[in-house]
Amino acid sequence: MTASITDAADRLSDAAAAGKPCAPVRDLIALDDTAAAYAVQTRNIEARTEAGARVVGRKIGLTSPAVQAQLGVDQPDFGVLLDDMDVSDETAIPFGRLLQPKVEAELAFVLGADAKPAYALAALEIVDSRIADWDITFVDTVADNGSSGLFVLGKDRLDLDEFNPRDVVMTMWVDGVAVSKGSGDACLGNPLSAVEWLAETAAQYGAPLEPGQVILSGALGPMVALKPNSEVRVTLTNGPLPLGSLTAFVSSEGTS
Repeated sequence: MTASITDAADRLSDAAAAGKPCAPVRDLIALDDTAAAYAVQTRNIEARTEAGARVVGRKIGLTSPAVQAQLGVDQPDFGVLLDDMDVSDETAIPFGRLLQPKVEAELAFVLGADAKPAYALAALEIVDSRIADWDITFVDTVADNGSSGLFVLGKDRLDLDEFNPRDVVMTMWVDGVAVSKGSGDACLGNPLSAVEWLAETAAQYGAPLEPGQVILSGALGPMVALKPNSEVRVTLTNGPLPLGSLTAFVSSEGTS
């Protein structure tokens, strides 16, 4: 492993440990060196698993053509989900664990015995960046575990035989105000297409998907800043039919 990969991994892990965002890592790895960026990500994930965390899935990012154009890329990216990132059973999203959080609504898929989607759930992903002011390029966000933070899963299982994920309509509310709307076709044309991309790409990087893992398939609408002492709710519909919803509260932990 090169010194630049080690240095980039250390910069990001030090920022996470200190709770203080750092400079981008694109001064350490080339802007077009996707493999190096994933090597940085892997180094920090391995450090966390060695410390006791457990891999429970993946998250897919940059699935929107508009966001890809903004960063000058033509592909999505992925990050790794660890068990301590799942706050579905917490009474509130712990704001104090986050640096620069934003929230987005999406479909999560749980993989069956064949490592393919068995059913879906409504989900909130709390994205975060260890890099100051979200000053990121593609390699910065990949190295930073896809700008992962925390995630919340809904309780209602959605049967994939009963709806087409591309037709899902999403509305996200914060404190009763609709702040984000979108649909399944905004996620690489179909959230299931995003999962197919992930399966191929993760295998190429030597970390194939496994049965039982959770896959956050990508935002269905714009992300918004997450604020303490707020309530976030997402509803999913298929035409006039409700599919699922979830509500999460945000704590004031760590705020002054």
